[in-house]
Amino acid sequence: MAPSQGTLVEQVMGQVRRQIASRALPPGAKLPSIRSAAEAAGVSKSTVVEAYDRLASEGTVSARRGSGFYVARQGEPLSLADIAPRLDRAIDPLWVSRQSLESPGDHPKPGCGWLPPAWLPEEEVRRALRAMARDGGGALADYGTPLGLPALRQILARRLGERGVHCGPGQIMLTESGTQAIDLLCRLLIAPGDVVLVDDPCYFNFLALLRAHRVTVVSVPMTAEGPDLAAFEHALVTHRPRLYITNSGVHNPTGATLSLTTAHRLLRLADAHDLTIIEDDIFADFDEEPAPRLAALDGLERVIQIGSFSKTLSAAVRCGYVAIRADWMDRLVDLSIATAFGAGRLSSELVLRVIQDGSYRRHVQTLRARLRKARRATIERLGALGIVPWIEPRAGMFLWCQLPGGMDAAECARAALAQGVVLAPGDVFSLTRTAPDFMRFNVAQCVAPGAAGLLEQVFAPG
Repeated sequence: MAPSQGTLVEQVMGQVRRQIASRALPPGAKLPSIRSAAEAAGVSKSTVVEAYDRLASEGTVSARRGSGFYVARQGEPLSLADIAPRLDRAIDPLWVSRQSLESPGDHPKPGCGWLPPAWLPEEEVRRALRAMARDGGGALADYGTPLGLPALRQILARRLGERGVHCGPGQIMLTESGTQAIDLLCRLLIAPGDVVLVDDPCYFNFLALLRAHRVTVVSVPMTAEGPDLAAFEHALVTHRPRLYITNSGVHNPTGATLSLTTAHRLLRLADAHDLTIIEDDIFADFDEEPAPRLAALDGLERVIQIGSFSKTLSAAVRCGYVAIRADWMDRLVDLSIATAFGAGRLSSELVLRVIQDGSYRRHVQTLRARLRKARRATIERLGALGIVPWIEPRAGMFLWCQLPGGMDAAECARAALAQGVVLAPGDVFSLTRTAPDFMRFNVAQCVAPGAAGLLEQVFAPG
């Protein structure tokens, strides 16, 4: 076998894939026998057996008992052009996510919604995984309980209490992510045709998720202290919405912080119009001085709070939670079992270990300091290009900025993508498409090596 990277098993798999891609092994063709493949590659028969088994597991080939392995009957193999992000896709609520997820990991992503991997506590996660592997037990193989890991829910109840959201562990249910939490709550609370309120601008995935639930979405302009209350009241009277979804602390994308006055008035309006509120608080650990939270002021009566560790610990460790009034919990648990059979126990155990050993608390303190420094540096760099923040956030990783000279943010994003740079144009966040010259910048991604020079290429005058 020719020299190649990877284990012997991976080399055999790679050779088979190349033969399939070149049509030397067309769909339906039988692979060489275990013996002949081992002799041709100069490896053991057990190596070939494992390679074939793994190819069968991923669907590249199929195994026929007593006959051998055959190339799966599938479509044409992907070309590089097929794999590359599509530049001609319309700017829609999923555009930024698709580009961010599909672009190679080493490409600059000032428009994405997560931290660079180097900013996350990878070694602490590795240490927790090793400890879990040593300990064994059901965490590696068994389902979790319907509400999720009791010890983690106990810690979450204490953490929420520190922010003024007082609830017991029985009012907390673990989920796979913050997104799954919102999806479950939408299944619980609304039906197709209902009206749901969002901020304008708001996190673009709210729009995409609500579209999937076939509801009517109405937006309310966002101010530096929360939603425009006059517009909010008008929407309540005119559209009679069932639900309002928002980030009240470290708002995405604007970085705004809800004021206490706005929070009190908003809750009075919600009570008067029988409105339920989902408060997405996944950025809570970025907040250095906790801002007012609707769930804290409301006592989880008509406000439901969700959280997640995807932004601060690891995007690969899918663990979120819902804090909800006690009499709604049984119905929510039933939905969780019906749609996902509960939250992942492995992720919950891992999060618990990282929190318990104190490393997560230290990591968050360091993270806040790094974000402060990155915000200052990014504001300075963007300012030199004439790009001005709508407000200067007191926490978090986002800057909501207006581009100079009426620049079209969508066109800038398309041009940047051609250079391998992912940006987040304003109208993907705006239901009314009233932010064509705005853009959201992730400060942690903007200070990554090479990002500053690429931003200058995209936004430099002339």
